[in-house]
Formats: sequence, structure tokens, C-alpha cells
Amino acid sequence: MKETPVRIPHILSMADLSREDIEFIFQTTDRFREVGGRPIKKVPALRGKTVINLFFENSTRTRTSFEIAGKRLSADVINITKSSSSVSKGESLLDTVKNLEAMAPDVLVVRHPAAGAAQTITRMLKARVINAGDGAHEHPTQALLDLLTIRDHKKTLSGLHVGIVGDIAHSRVARSNILGLQRFGSKVTVIGPKSLIPLGIEAFGVGVSYDFKAVIGDLDIIMMLRIQGERHDRLPFPNLREYSRFFGLNLQLLQKAKSDVVIMHPGPVNRGVEIAPEVADAPYSLILNQVKNGVAVRMALLYLLSGTEE
Repeated sequence: MKETPVRIPHILSMADLSREDIEFIFQTTDRFREVGGRPIKKVPALRGKTVINLFFENSTRTRTSFEIAGKRLSADVINITKSSSSVSKGESLLDTVKNLEAMAPDVLVVRHPAAGAAQTITRMLKARVINAGDGAHEHPTQALLDLLTIRDHKKTLSGLHVGIVGDIAHSRVARSNILGLQRFGSKVTVIGPKSLIPLGIEAFGVGVSYDFKAVIGDLDIIMMLRIQGERHDRLPFPNLREYSRFFGLNLQLLQKAKSDVVIMHPGPVNRGVEIAPEVADAPYSLILNQVKNGVAVRMALLYLLSGTEE
């Protein structure tokens, strides 16, 4: 293994990544895509490296794809959850990270309910850190796989109109995607009830609509979001049925969309609330493409942050 320049020391926020950085990540991702189609899905790129997945919030897609990504690269992968760690006994995040630092990991993938947790951890240890979601702040690896999925199907990330629909106020996915899409000159409109749209979000260069039906015909990409019930003290609208009536995506509403529109969702999907089952499972739905791309993108990030090359 020979040392190579590490262009990105940590993956914490899409704000840290230039357009050139994102394109470089995609170039590396393209090299790893075919591994998933091999009879033996493994390469020795990170043999001898240790990756720790430290998840203080529940996760299916993100945690599993990071685990698969690390193992396909031949890294030693350790998974730690809040319930299986000493945090459940009262240990602080600081002490947890100090103890992990003593075990000399190479990459720490962290999901935490507090915004800025991943950034704070970078000041505590030498390992590279990947933010797998920090509260309602950001989820940069989700945005990267979303951008890649859009590029795959639209052949470009420039000049598109992307509608992000739902719980914008509490969505780390929305924040990261807004930053990433703007890097490539795409137009972003956030759509939802007033109670789920942050005040002053127009200052970030996005359009705002409270009427899904009125704007759907202008969109090239529709990105649906779930209601983040775990971040609400109470529902910010009368009930889920009312929400679905005005902001859920169904076949009737989709008739007003462009013929080549594609549908995305970061998961988990609440069928019948933000999206109808027949829409989620349709040929124009890219939801499972997003999941597939997530493994390859995370392989690329682990590889780049390890600082080594065959």
C-alpha cells in the first residue's frame, strides 16, 4: 500500500465539499460500483484498517451500508449502538470517544442526536470522522448518494429543478441536499405546510411553496421526506390524514408532473402518509437505486479517508 494525498480529512458537512470534491468522490465511487456485482464482493483496499460505526440513533440503511462498505473493502468493522455501549450506563460521549481513541481506529462513523456532535468528536481523536447524521443538522453521505442517483438518471446535476417535500424544519437530509444541489447550479424548492418550513429559509437560496399541486408540474426531481415524529413534541398539523391530503404524493397528483419526473425518498418510507405505495414501487421511483448507491458511495468515502491506495 502506498500513501496518497487525502483531499478530504473528514466528512462532516456538505458545506465543506466543493464541486470538485464531490466529483472526485463520484469518480472513486464509480471504481467501486462493480464490486457489488461480483460473485465474491470483496477487495483488499482497507485490509488492516479498523472502522468503528458508532450509532446513538436507530438506523437501518445507513448503518448497514457502512458495515457492508467496510467489509467489502476488507476492513475490520466494529458496530456500536447506544443500547450496547456504556452510554446506557451513564458514560459521556467524551469518555466513550476517548476510550475508542485508545483502541486506535482509523475511521469513526458516527450518528448522534445532537447537532455538531461529529464536529466535536474530530477534536477528540486522531481518526478520520464521517458524520452519519447529527440531529436535525446534516447527513452528508445521504446527500452524496442522492446526488449520484440523480446524476445517473438525469446525466447531469446542473439546471435541474428539485422539489424537497415534507418536514424541512427537522430534516438533515434536506439541508445537506440543498447545499449539494446548489454546488451544481440546480434550483431547489422546499414544499410543505408553514409549520414545517423554517422561517427565513429563502436566505439559503431556495424557493418556498406551501402548495404542492401548484409547483409539481415544474419539477424534474421530487424528493419526499417523512415526518420526523421523534423530533416533534406534538404534530405541527391537525392529523396525518390531513397532511397526506395536501402534501402526500399519489398517482392523481403525479398526473400533473412532467412525464420524465423521478421520485426519491431517503427512507424510512411511511407508505400512505407522504407517499402512496403504488408511487413508491413504480418504475420512476429511484428509492432502491438510492440504497444501492449508498454502499458504493460509502465504500469510496472510507477508502479516500483511509489515505491509502493499492
